[in-house]
Amino acid sequence: MKLTWKDHEEVAWALLDKFPDQDPLKLSFPKLHKMVMELEDFGDKPDASSEASLEGIQMAWYEEKK
Repeated sequence: MKLTWKDHEEVAWALLDKFPDQDPLKLSFPKLHKMVMELEDFGDKPDASSEASLEGIQMAWYEEKK
């Protein structure tokens, strides 16, 4: 099953695995969107994202990285 924009925690883990040295709080939402779309297990539509979903992913990634 592919990840979607609603899977904040799972997407955050995948981003942490793929980009371990990246500080999620230093990313713009367009850059974060691009990085999520590059994840192998991500399968949602690019235009299905929202600012709220990107913020949720960013905050989950930050929390996992701490």
